[in-house]
Amino acid sequence: MSWDETRIVNQILQAVDGVVSVYRLIDSQDASLPEFFSILQKLQNDGVIVVENGKVKLSEKGEKLKEELRLFSSNVRCRCCNGTGYTIADEFREAFEEYKKIAENRPEAIEEYDQGFISVDGVMRRVEFIYERGDLASNIFVVGDDDLFSIASSLTGVPKKVTVVEIDDRLVKFINDTAEEYGLPVEAMVYDVQQAFPDELKRKYEVFVTDPVETIPGLKLFLSRGVSTLKGIGCSGYFGLTTLEASRKKWYEIQRMIGEMGFVVTDMIRKFSVYPGEEKNFFRFQQKLIVVEKLKAEIDWNWYSSTLYRIEAVKQPKPLIEGEMVIDEKVYKDDESWATPY
Repeated sequence: MSWDETRIVNQILQAVDGVVSVYRLIDSQDASLPEFFSILQKLQNDGVIVVENGKVKLSEKGEKLKEELRLFSSNVRCRCCNGTGYTIADEFREAFEEYKKIAENRPEAIEEYDQGFISVDGVMRRVEFIYERGDLASNIFVVGDDDLFSIASSLTGVPKKVTVVEIDDRLVKFINDTAEEYGLPVEAMVYDVQQAFPDELKRKYEVFVTDPVETIPGLKLFLSRGVSTLKGIGCSGYFGLTTLEASRKKWYEIQRMIGEMGFVVTDMIRKFSVYPGEEKNFFRFQQKLIVVEKLKAEIDWNWYSSTLYRIEAVKQPKPLIEGEMVIDEKVYKDDESWATPY
């Protein structure tokens, strides 16, 4: 067994304390879903674990192995901030409470656009992180806004202007109506990322935010649209990326693309954003997810989380795609897309 597989085995053994949900195990390790499933099967076949009805426990052999490796199951992450390092500060509390109320009425996610939103406290922590990095008091461009980041950030009163492009006209109307009601400096417009990028939006912003689909073509397209909006050196971008649908090899390609576009990675925070199993979120399509089909168990844990990236331009930003790029299924799905219902 290679070291990367051994490391994942260690993470799994550390996470099993009595009987645990298989989805909690997914949340406790950082292999891609296909890799995790392969390792889980191997552990089961080797008699290290017992899996039944979506629940996992260690066999006697597994308990002995865990003891020999001197592993334990205590949670070593901070319990106050969900391990992110950020709590909701008093200065952001009023905006957070208002944002929570607004988010309750958001349009539900639909599978056609591969939609899904992170938790409301996760969105506000992202706002706080961007604030801490000195990027919030700026002109911000958002590529796709299932999370209503534009609303959460502008409610703080800090951003100068937030512009959203979004393919879903329901979300565009909801964002614009909310912005008008609250007097927020937010404008949303219908735009399909496969269309050529409008000249009037290029090089007008200091910051972009997006949560792209996690295929190489999709990431190249979404990040290029964000990069196209930036004024120049020192401008930054924020986006989420999982390990569940993006293996290390894919991360390598993504980081290579980031370099080609003239950026350096300044920050990565693991498991910063969690996609909750709320009624309006994409988990209601769980029967269409490959991971659910493979595990033969319904989701019972908020297991889908992403790493928050911050990138900063050290050269003049250079998008890899500027013209039209017609989307096919390969943009939305690849062999690692086990949690994509589209």
